[in-house]
Formats: sequence, C-alpha cells, structure tokens
Amino acid sequence: MPWKTTCIKEQRWKFLEEVLRHKIPLSELCRRWEISRKTAYKWVARFKAGGRVGLRSRRPVARRISNRPSACWLQRIRRWRQAHPHWGAPKLQWALRARFGRRGLPSEAAIGRWLKAWGMTRRRRRRAVKGPVIARPELTVPQQPNEVWTADFKGAFHTGDGTRVEPLTVRDLASRYVLAIELLRQQNVRDSRLVFGWIFRKYGLPRVIRIDNGSPFGSTGALGLTRLSAWWVKLGIVVEFIKPGRPDQNGAHEQMHRVYKAETLQPPARSLRAQARRSEQWRLEYNRVRPHEALGMVVPAKRYRKSSRSLPVKLRPWRYPKGWKSRLVKSHGNIHFRGRGRFIGEAFEGERVGLRRSRAGVWEVYFGPHLVGELWDQETGGIRAVCYRRGTRSR
Repeated sequence: MPWKTTCIKEQRWKFLEEVLRHKIPLSELCRRWEISRKTAYKWVARFKAGGRVGLRSRRPVARRISNRPSACWLQRIRRWRQAHPHWGAPKLQWALRARFGRRGLPSEAAIGRWLKAWGMTRRRRRRAVKGPVIARPELTVPQQPNEVWTADFKGAFHTGDGTRVEPLTVRDLASRYVLAIELLRQQNVRDSRLVFGWIFRKYGLPRVIRIDNGSPFGSTGALGLTRLSAWWVKLGIVVEFIKPGRPDQNGAHEQMHRVYKAETLQPPARSLRAQARRSEQWRLEYNRVRPHEALGMVVPAKRYRKSSRSLPVKLRPWRYPKGWKSRLVKSHGNIHFRGRGRFIGEAFEGERVGLRRSRAGVWEVYFGPHLVGELWDQETGGIRAVCYRRGTRSR
C-alpha cells in the first residue's frame, strides 16, 4: 500500500484520526490517502482491537512455504527452459528427472506455474468451435428506391470548439438520395438506434441495409449481428455485410463521404450546432440541386420516393413451429437450457430464440427464420455459430 515513507505507523494513525472525526466519508479518505477501502477497514479493525499498538506492522503468518521448490531446482528449471525455449512443463520435468533424479523434483504443475510467473509461457489462443456452414448471398443490385440503403460512419472529426463528432450517414443506393446526416458524439447502439427510428418513421422501411462489419452495425458474434442490426432483422430488413477489408463494395457511399468532407469540413464549423446546420444544408443541395452522372444527370430527389412499408408501432415476439422449444435470451446473451446456462449472443438479448432438434444431442438455434448455430448436449459452452461460404447473387 502506498503509505508515505516518513513513518508508516504515524501515517496510519493520522489516517485513523481523520476516520474517527466522521467528517469525511471513508471512500473519499481512501482516495486522498491512495489506499483501498479493504486496507482502510483492516486498520480500523486493528485499531479497535488493540489501540495504537495494533497499528504496528505484523510479520507474515506463513514463515515458510513447505512445498516451494528449492532455489537450486528453480535455477535448473530456468536454465533448461532458456536452453530449450519451446519445451513445456512435461518435457522439462522428464529431462530434469533423467539428469538429476527424482529427489526434490517439482511436479509438472509446479513447473508450469513457475514458467508462467517468469513470463516464459505463451498463452494458447483457443480456437472457436465452428458450427454449420451456410451460403451468404452476394450483394443486392437495387433497381428501385428503398431496395437497398447504405449506412456508415464517415469518421470522427472535431469542430472549432473542440467537440468530437461522429457523422452517421444513410443513403438510398438506387436513387443516391441522402436520407440523413446525424452528428453523434460517439458510435454506439443506443444513439444509432434512435437515429434509425427517426429515419424509419419519416421514410419507411427498406428491403436491405448494407453496412460494414464494424461496431455498432456488426460484431464477431453469431450472424455478425449487434442489438442494432438484430432489431433490423426483427423489422423484416435483410442485413448485408460487405466483405472485411473491401470498402469498395460500398464505394458509392464512400464517394459521397469524400464530397461531404471536401464541401463541409474544410475547415469544420465552430460548433456542433453550426456543423449540423451546414450538414443539413449540404444534404438538401446534394438531393435537390446536384445532378448525378449515374442517374443521367438527374438530381436524386427526382428518383426517390418513400417506402410503402411503415415502421410498426410494436414488434411482436418471434413465433416458432409446434414441437420446437423456445427460450428468452437474458442478460449477457445467455439462455437456460438443459439445466444450465448457454451463451447465444448479446445481440439477441431480450428476444426469443427457437431450438429444433436436428439429430441426437444436437439442437439448431434460430432467431426467427435465421439459423444462428447449434447447441450440443455433451458440451457446456456456448453456441457453435454458423460459418458463411460464398453463395450466389441475391435477386
């Protein structure tokens, strides 16, 4: 503990004097003295039991660790490990036993613990168990407005007063119509969902939303979904992810970002509110005034029309066929199945998943009509998430 070095006992007594005055909360005193509350409670208890005498430092209870390897054996282990850096505890113990005999030789577990304490081991990365393989459709080619919307974050910048801004942009791919440019303070699911709720109420629902694999749109979990994109799936929207490392698959959206940056951020406005006004003015000009070569020099507002699919007032829970089992995904993405907790995915928290027995001891897990993965009776871990292979182009 970080007591001052002048006199440890006196420092403890001064701390306890402040505690006994009851003028400052204990948590605040611990912060000022840079000690933990556990340490504070310990010295308060010792003072109550023995007065100022109880503030003396005590010798450790364990004078000697009986099963600790001798210094000689520790030197041998370290020396042999340095000579054979790829040998693990079993090989080292076998070699040391053959060379020096069994007397005093530490166990494999003890050798492993010392290698870990010395930083001579490499933590092995556990490979995720793969689930069923399904085809992922290629990207949709839109023919009409609202068939495909593209969404992305432009990239953070700072306004003149130092405010950090994360612009969320949404655009209709067929008509090139920019639906929204919302200046958020950070990229998260909660704020992004509020923005999309407002867009859906104003323009209706698209058939497909195309996004990249980063947060808050995508994750490394089952189906690559987050709570935001899982909500889209619940609304009946197809979620399309571009291939990782391939921003050109969303190239039209990236080109719009370059124009937005060149015309509104060189330099940025003085404040967030001023930048929001500038962004909205640019969006209106982009949609109503600026002609597009891809549209035959027609402005996007001439091609775009609102969707006929409206945002439902309330979403009904998924219903699964008769004979399936259904479980509610609770906090941290877990369900209770077969007498124990099983991890499904945080994206599905608060939603119901369906479980269908596919073969003996194996259950397929569905989020609505979408296969999420498999659960195996003999395993205690989480879901075996689906893996994608390249499929055919969707229509």
